Amino acid sequence: MSLQGTQQIKAIFFDYDGVLTTDKTGSISTCRYISERTGIRLPEVVAAFRVHNRDLTIGRRSHADVWPAICVALGREISMDLLVDAFDSTPTNVDMNVLARQLKKSHLVGIITDNKRDRIERLRATRRLDQVFQPIVVSADVGCTKEDQRIFHIALEQAGVDARESIFIDNSRINLVAAASVGMHTIYFDDAANDVQALRRCLGERYGVVVRADA
Repeated sequence: MSLQGTQQIKAIFFDYDGVLTTDKTGSISTCRYISERTGIRLPEVVAAFRVHNRDLTIGRRSHADVWPAICVALGREISMDLLVDAFDSTPTNVDMNVLARQLKKSHLVGIITDNKRDRIERLRATRRLDQVFQPIVVSADVGCTKEDQRIFHIALEQAGVDARESIFIDNSRINLVAAASVGMHTIYFDDAANDVQALRRCLGERYGVVVRADA
């Protein structure tokens, strides 16, 4: 198999939810936890959050801004402490995080994610994401999502690499379109299969990225 970009790859960017976590989206993690803790049916919780999702994801509003409306939609007062606990319930994809740490030995490793600012701030602190991932580019911080080329240009600028020197890994093919259009190499990761070993092979066979095992 011919290698694409051998000797060129300097940075590998991961999506967060569905790649570094085992839930397809952060909304699933958050809503499921709140449903389980309150006894409110999951579809009702999802619907209460969904109407605010766009504003939260591009940083127009915070969860503190919309929490009163969410409580009204759910028909009860709920402490925002439960929301923080919901953030903390996010399930880590252990094997993928091991891969990221191993890649960090030889490459810049970053995150590009469509996400809420307060959620990622919490997870950056509790999961110590900054110890492995730099930069961490969040849609709510930059005002645009992965449908927009701008978020990828921002990530590349912060990383100090050219597009062809980078790879972006995401569990949504739609999210790979803008990344590819700016010249980044892209890899689709099937979160349902969660085959991290296949991803390792892809990085090596397609791009010549050697993964150094932990000492």
